[in-house]
Amino acid sequence: MSDKTIDINLDAQVDAGLKAGVSLQDALGEIPKGVIGAFYMGRHFGLEDIVFESGEYKLLKVNSPESMNIFWHSAAHLLAQAVKKLYPHAKLGIGPAIKNGFYYDFDFGTPISADELDAIEAEMKRNVEADLPIVRQELSPEEALGFFNTEGQTYKVELIEELAEQISTYSQGEFTDLCRGPHLPSTGYLKFFKLTAITGAYWRGDERNPMLQRIYGTAYPTSKELKNHLRRVEEAKKRDHRLLGKQLKLFSFQPEAPGAPFWHPRGRVIWNETLSYIRGLLSKRGYGEVGTPLIMTQDLWEKSGHWDHYHNNMYFTSLENRDYAIKPMNCPGAVLMYKSDQWSYRDLPLRWAEIGIVHRYEKSGTLHGLFRVRHITQDDAHVFCTDDQLVDEVGKLINLVTEVLNHFGMTDIEVELSTRPKDRIGSDEFWDRAEQALEDSLKANETEYSVNEGEGAFYGPKIDFHILDSLGRSWQLSTIQLDFNFPERFDLEYIGPDNQPHRPVMLHRAIFGSIERFIGILIEHYAGDFPLWLTPEQAIVLPISEQQVQAAEDVQCKLIDAGMRCGIDSRNEKIGRKIRDAEKGKIPYMLIIGQREAEDGTVSLRRRGKGDLGVLSLDELKKSMDQEIIAGS
Repeated sequence: MSDKTIDINLDAQVDAGLKAGVSLQDALGEIPKGVIGAFYMGRHFGLEDIVFESGEYKLLKVNSPESMNIFWHSAAHLLAQAVKKLYPHAKLGIGPAIKNGFYYDFDFGTPISADELDAIEAEMKRNVEADLPIVRQELSPEEALGFFNTEGQTYKVELIEELAEQISTYSQGEFTDLCRGPHLPSTGYLKFFKLTAITGAYWRGDERNPMLQRIYGTAYPTSKELKNHLRRVEEAKKRDHRLLGKQLKLFSFQPEAPGAPFWHPRGRVIWNETLSYIRGLLSKRGYGEVGTPLIMTQDLWEKSGHWDHYHNNMYFTSLENRDYAIKPMNCPGAVLMYKSDQWSYRDLPLRWAEIGIVHRYEKSGTLHGLFRVRHITQDDAHVFCTDDQLVDEVGKLINLVTEVLNHFGMTDIEVELSTRPKDRIGSDEFWDRAEQALEDSLKANETEYSVNEGEGAFYGPKIDFHILDSLGRSWQLSTIQLDFNFPERFDLEYIGPDNQPHRPVMLHRAIFGSIERFIGILIEHYAGDFPLWLTPEQAIVLPISEQQVQAAEDVQCKLIDAGMRCGIDSRNEKIGRKIRDAEKGKIPYMLIIGQREAEDGTVSLRRRGKGDLGVLSLDELKKSMDQEIIAGS
């Protein structure tokens, strides 16, 4: 028996007296040491879960990455059990595993405070020490309703009333919860956990529903893993782009424009440098930059499909008895531009880039710094090409995305092919063709990828790029979307070599996605210590006393003339205070000028993170900065 995979043959087990559709532990017979479940055909199974299909199952040990969802889900039940013991009248919401942990929603009646989490943790530890078996049971909907009605669990009753099939529960000690599973064999596996936060959350995410309290936590198989995770969390707090944005005076938010950032001069430097870089890259690759209106008529959005499929995320207005929408996406504008002219196959591919502002309504509770905003600036581009050019164009886009992300130090990239969602436009034939075309492009470019079922855009499948930042956190950034639907809906044509009209293929792509979100990720990725080419203030001149202010101003002017971003701190403060403030402001080069430096025309150089680097002439300093900028940009 392998400790990695095992063949389960349910037909053979029928001969041994077992029926098809048995628990995993019965199907396994002897359970290998440390195994807590299995993975098969995209689904996790706990030892008590029922398996119905023969096949090769991947066995999951408690310390394997694939088993962590089971681990965290079981920890959520451990939390709920403790809450019910300490607060018997609490009503249970839902408690799923999430990335790096879990949460559970509760209706306490009278809200509790974060100070009470310690008592909940203590009760959780008692249940861990008891090593309670976690037992699965299947009930009919009627049986489940009877049980949870008796318990007064109205939120669970609401969930059960929406189900028609057999319902499973999991019990540990006196506690029973409605759940599909899977779970660990017992509570004793959950020795190392921590409750991390308590917040408000509407029941089922709907602001019309009651406000519950959501308790977050995390758990790991070993003490070392838990400590490492908590250390990363603390480091992430220090890197929070909202805190650094305020500290470094990059951006702010105002109540008069919720979800719309105000960019301060330092933040605008990062913005401009980022866009200058991408514009230069696109110009070399044959892109023309275009611009489309912010507000366009309602009938355009009806024709594009946004009215039916994106209406709840849009803003509207009326002018002169005509209805308009503020654009949530740039693509319909590009389509109208294409239709405004006649095109030959010799003109294709057309590559149009647009740094376009769009607006999308996000609920106020979901807004989160630069990561989730309502006013969005996208580095969009739309490529119109022939079928024969498609694979080559997608390959060029894949290479472009990789080059840009690598430039910002994001070299750990994972690629997903996101396929048709339930809510979509276009025929199955279109979707079959589009998904196959993207798959062919990925294979032709030898790009490793996984399939993300049902996560495509409503008008076409897409390739999504995920990066790991310097803390190992995953972010979905760039996207390439293939669209046969818009060309059909808007009757787009080009004249082929046969002098007959043909449909072009439309590619949508964004590398940064939202520029606001990308800069937020950069702030946290670099912890505010940007590479020299990107940092808002590359150098600051620090005169030791008032006698050196004139010499300091001369140095500042010469560096600005040389194209550097250079400030000066001429306050009547001690040099130690000036250095500390410059360090806090994460300014890379600190140029200290005392009496000797003023007389010699030199500077005493201090480099953030490296300390004092000695005395340099101004030419030597400029050469050093130029070399670092070129190396980084």
